[in-house]
Amino acid sequence: MLFITNRRFEQGPGPTLGDGDTPEPRSVDFDMNDSEPASSVHFCERMNTGTYQEIYSRRLLQRLKESNANQILLYIHGFNNLPEDDIFPRATKLQDICDAARSEEFEVVPLIWPCDNDLGILKDYWDDQKAADASAIGFARMLGKFLSWRDRQDDDNDPCYKRVNVLAHSMGNRVLRGTLESWARDYGPVNGVFRNIFMVAADVVNETLEKGNGGQYISSACRNLTVYYASDDLALRSSKVSNLKNKIVSRRLGHTGPEDMRKVAKNVYAIDCDDFNNTLDWPRGHTYFLCDNSGNPSPVFNHMMRSMLTGRVDSDESTHTGILDRDYDGRV
Repeated sequence: MLFITNRRFEQGPGPTLGDGDTPEPRSVDFDMNDSEPASSVHFCERMNTGTYQEIYSRRLLQRLKESNANQILLYIHGFNNLPEDDIFPRATKLQDICDAARSEEFEVVPLIWPCDNDLGILKDYWDDQKAADASAIGFARMLGKFLSWRDRQDDDNDPCYKRVNVLAHSMGNRVLRGTLESWARDYGPVNGVFRNIFMVAADVVNETLEKGNGGQYISSACRNLTVYYASDDLALRSSKVSNLKNKIVSRRLGHTGPEDMRKVAKNVYAIDCDDFNNTLDWPRGHTYFLCDNSGNPSPVFNHMMRSMLTGRVDSDESTHTGILDRDYDGRV
């Protein structure tokens, strides 16, 4: 599995070569005791459990271009997630259910930012929140490498036609928001790079997508922006309590959807998942985008799949809202 990370490695930075050169792959290991986000990112491949190679940006992007998959799904994980305990197992499960739904249509690529591995859920929450915000610089550089590579492909009359989608879960939405905000601050908004952006159980304030707020650049970066939310998401309830201690009183986007749909861009959709979120992730009701205990895909997964295959979001056309029930299959 290919992946991109701003976690630091035990081996330190890789070799620096001339412009246009690509170093040979090297074996690397995560430094799990260092949760400080690096200012740059590493483009890598997971060879097996606990075995990784850094293969560098040009090689990874070329691999994606030559892949049999027609679409790329970038997966940004949430808070308190470690690579082998949480991130790779979930990314592998996501790849498996993508393959089962439409063989060779998608390639899942995790974007790994440095969650803390200390004991203590509240301490981890604050440390991870800081790490998510600080990761914006590194992943903005990743975005720059992708845009430069894409432009070179166009200049060489050999464009890459793959569609790129983003799935951000929980605190991973802070990483997404910060990345696009950082890029916009330096270079202007990114327009239409992604086909779909899916914000699942987003641990950000529910006004964030409105003009003038940090998440306003997310909607301009994609064709469709879909927010999945559930009012009884217990993990986000804990997040709200934690943020109250920091005098942040707004409700979370993953609890309510956008505060006011009239104040967000016209390509934003809000999907209520109250009917089933706890049945897939008891008792927290937070990680409900994969599948149930029997391996049946989540209604959220089926809804995302339909959006990626058709380019359109299944919702009420007039309000851009919808309610998913537990039997939704998203059949195209």
